[in-house]
Amino acid sequence: MTTWMSGVREANGIDLHYLRTGGARPPVVLLHGLLGSGACWTPVARGLEGEFDVVMPDARGHGGSSAPRHGYQYDDHASDVVGLIHGLELPRPVLLGHSMGGMTAAVVASRGTAGLRGVILVDPTFLSPERQREVHASDVAEQHRRTLGFSKPELVAQARARQPHRSPELIEHLAEARLKTRLEAFDVLTPPNPEYRDVVSAIDVPILLVFGDSSPVVALEMATELRSLNPRLRIEQIQDAGHGLPYDQPERLAEVVASFLRELAGPINSRR
Repeated sequence: MTTWMSGVREANGIDLHYLRTGGARPPVVLLHGLLGSGACWTPVARGLEGEFDVVMPDARGHGGSSAPRHGYQYDDHASDVVGLIHGLELPRPVLLGHSMGGMTAAVVASRGTAGLRGVILVDPTFLSPERQREVHASDVAEQHRRTLGFSKPELVAQARARQPHRSPELIEHLAEARLKTRLEAFDVLTPPNPEYRDVVSAIDVPILLVFGDSSPVVALEMATELRSLNPRLRIEQIQDAGHGLPYDQPERLAEVVASFLRELAGPINSRR
């Protein structure tokens, strides 16, 4: 059983719960997507903790963090992350985000206020205005409302049937995260999202964009366009993965991420 530190830090006027592997190592902050939690990064964090201090916060409205009635736009999530980085006094962290967390990480990096060393975007929710409207008009929030009526064992059984390749431990974390996601968190789906091309263009640190070969969100065409907008952006495509890349290929993702982190962490290690 993994024994990591569990803490709560006040940031941006709310309490953010986080897990942390610790140690005097270069810090990396992992931001989960909608319906997730910091614990859902467990398989990826295991692949990183030997070399890095991995911090896994729960976003507002998720897990053990505060759930205010309002304030779920990407700017709010980004301000939470900046507050957490400053509150924990993380020296030049790398920010890694998946899905909603990917857009949040990109917004934080574009602000240039968190002292980041680099940013890793894992299938971020870079959606066209039309797609944003479709998602917002869909019944995802209503589906979640119904899900909250299930027990954890019921959700686990459903997920095992749907995704038998995922580890039982991860399925447990995902089921628990779903049941702890408040309906208010779905406000993040309200258009408009930040314009992702402008956000990526404004980032002035090394960027790694990671996406699956069957992702319905980030396609190679989009990745290539973003690389043309920002020469600091690098692309990595992972096989046999869709939007749930951190859950479907956690070991492969950890390898790709660790390789990028080692390049960025070199100067930190040489100063120790």
